[in-house]
Order: sequence, then structure tokens, then C-alpha cells
Amino acid sequence: MQITEIFKSIQGESTYAGLPSVFVRLTGCNLRCSWCDSEYTFTGGQKMSEEQVFAEVQRLSADPGLVEITGGEPMLQERAVVRLMRQLLEFGYRVLLETSGERPLAGVPAAVIKIVDVKCPDSSEGYTFDLENLQALHPHDEIKFVLASRCDYEFARNFTREHNLARRVHAVLFSPAFRKHAAGTRDSSHCLLDPEQLAHWMLADNLPARLSLQIHKFIWDPALKGV
Repeated sequence: MQITEIFKSIQGESTYAGLPSVFVRLTGCNLRCSWCDSEYTFTGGQKMSEEQVFAEVQRLSADPGLVEITGGEPMLQERAVVRLMRQLLEFGYRVLLETSGERPLAGVPAAVIKIVDVKCPDSSEGYTFDLENLQALHPHDEIKFVLASRCDYEFARNFTREHNLARRVHAVLFSPAFRKHAAGTRDSSHCLLDPEQLAHWMLADNLPARLSLQIHKFIWDPALKGV
């Protein structure tokens, strides 16, 4: 497996936000989102066996807890990452998978909690989500939309309603995009879409979705890696 970093931090997104978690960040991504904050994962990293990755997770979290597999796009390394997820599950870890849903998800172990980031138009990668992956979702999974504009909001709102997401998954998350090179101040001034404006839109539409902020960017400098 090609790995960018493995570290322990506070979960910053999803309904698991605020919980301690080990993050396994894989190298490589086939999308190029306009607001991407992890371009450093596109290349480089180091080759590690599944056994080495598992051993590092155990070192950081001896008592099986929360582990997130992220990237980049982890499903580009599907065979190895599925084996790793199975091993983690067997040892009692709760496993989250952060993915765009552009790659097939049918092979992901059912117990893994998929957090699927459906790309909106202003990401420059809109409409890349594979609709067949809707059939691979389970009630414990989550769908996330990262929003930079009213256009993005309307896309996410319509997608949520058209595909009845609130009945398919545990949570539908609407998250304001952060400015790509945000640094310094730890506040919402870095958001490309004002969270207050987003809240007004969601309330006006009585949308069955949760407003989600990237809390790790309010705890630490938004430019800091490994958190």
C-alpha cells in the first residue's frame, strides 16, 4: 500500500466528529477538486505492507477504537485497503471509509461505515459520483456534500430529495468548503460559503440534513497536517 501518513487525532467531520481516531491516509487521487486541502496526498508517500499499517494502528490505539481510512482516494488501492479494513474489523476496530463514491463501493465490507463525499458542481468534479453506489449504501453510512456556493447547495438539496437520502443513510451532511490555502486564524472567515447563510437555506427548505463544520480546522491552524 502507498501511505501518506498515519496519525491519531480528533475526528473532525461526520457524525463521529469530536471522537479520538486513528487516520490512515492513502496516497493518490484521481479527482482534482478546486478546494482540495490535501493535494500533498496526490504523490509520494511510502510503501507499507498491510501488516505494517495494522501494526502502526495498534501502536497508536492499543484498545480497538475508531479508525478512518482516507486519502486521496483510498478505493484506488481497493484490493489492499479492503483486506486492511477486514483485518481491522476482525480485531474490533470501528472503521470509517472516506471516499468520493466515484469508484465502485460494492466490495467494501458491510460493517465499514462509508462516508461518501458526493462532489458538487463548483468542486470542478461535479457529477462524478457513480449512481450505482447508491445500492451499496447501508443504514449506518453517511453522505457528505462540500458546498462552495448557492449552486452547490441547490445541487445537494435536489440530490438529497431525488434519491431519498435521509431514508437510505444514517446522516446527510452539508459542509461549507474551506479555502484551499487557509492558514492562521481558526474561524469561519476561511469558509467559501458562510455557515450562517447555509443554515438559513437549510431551515428555509426544511431539509433533512445536518450542517457539518470541519472542527479540526477550528481547533488547529487550518494549514496544519497530521491532525
